[in-house]
Amino acid sequence: MTDIIIVGGGAAGCFAAVWAARYGKSVLVFEKNERLGRKLRITGKGRCNVTNNCPTDELFRNIPTNPRFLYSAFSAFSSEDTMGFFEEIGVPLKTERGNRVFPVSDNANDIADALAREMKSLGVSVVNRRVTKLIIEDGVCRGVCAGGEEYRAESVIIACGGKSYPATGSTGDGYALAQQAGHTVTELKPSLVPLTSPDKYCAELMGLSLRNVKLTLLNGDKPVWSEQGEMLFTHFGMSGPLVLSASSHIPDIASGSWRVLIDLKPALTPEQLDARIQRDFAENLNRDFINGIRKLLPAKLIPVAVRLSGIEPERKVNSVTREQRRAFGELIKAFPVRISGFRPIDEAIITSGGVSVKEIDPKTMQSKLVPGLYFAGEVIDVDAYTGGFNLQIAFSTAYCAAVNS
Repeated sequence: MTDIIIVGGGAAGCFAAVWAARYGKSVLVFEKNERLGRKLRITGKGRCNVTNNCPTDELFRNIPTNPRFLYSAFSAFSSEDTMGFFEEIGVPLKTERGNRVFPVSDNANDIADALAREMKSLGVSVVNRRVTKLIIEDGVCRGVCAGGEEYRAESVIIACGGKSYPATGSTGDGYALAQQAGHTVTELKPSLVPLTSPDKYCAELMGLSLRNVKLTLLNGDKPVWSEQGEMLFTHFGMSGPLVLSASSHIPDIASGSWRVLIDLKPALTPEQLDARIQRDFAENLNRDFINGIRKLLPAKLIPVAVRLSGIEPERKVNSVTREQRRAFGELIKAFPVRISGFRPIDEAIITSGGVSVKEIDPKTMQSKLVPGLYFAGEVIDVDAYTGGFNLQIAFSTAYCAAVNS
């Protein structure tokens, strides 16, 4: 008999285990991978963007799905608390652009290993088995079944993630367990995911990484979201931080009305850009147009931009009209890419959708349907943009589940 069983040894599960043990509870963690925190170890390109060093109201602005549900959780355990916790267990942190917080080492393993060490020092037991069923007796959760055996506990915390990155063990087990207990699981969709495009020039630009560009997402002609940063062209369309963030602002990809405009020179006004183009033209008056803009754009992008401009590549720079030059400037300030869909959910960073927040107590993370059953992290129907916000959700909900179970 254990005080608390935690299903999942990822970010939320390990965090809940530490806090439950610190509160004097005996804790048993079920993790089907041999190593704890497998997904945590590859987040943030292996650097682990552990939280966002911002005020609580800014946290809410970066959570598009059910932010109000998290009010109590963020009040109980803030991003400041998260930073203090990891510093305390031996992981020095730093804050970078956009208030993103990383370990000073830039190594995600340091975060996962520190959690594993803390769990071990507190006497948390880990079992490498997959939980297949909840034990529910008289309407109360009393434990789990795993590997053909029953494990009893006073309470159970489901913290086994979503369906994204299934290779790390996130295969949707938590949703099945929640449904066994009678919970509603909302539609599961990829979020923070690369986008596909029907525009063939994306494949032509494959591998081209753009820094310090501004990406604007449009639904029809209506701007929905805009931000400056990095992106990448791929054989199927687009990826990179800006594109992943944009994906979380698309509720219905099937409408076919989504596209992005990329400002390749956001630091320049249209007038400043036109003056820059004129200077380049003045230096290359007798060259072909395609060769006269070599300093303006990345080499891989030039043939595509020239084709989209409608200006003949061999046209001499001195014969390009003012209207053509200005139209070319407009193209550079609003390079278009149509969007046709999301990449598969197993390529998404997180899963949008999950256990309905209407059926979970926001202060304790306990099920409103089955006493003794708690939820933490991505399995809940809450998700956020990139920048450390999703891990903060995992830590805050895990803390609430741990100290109240």
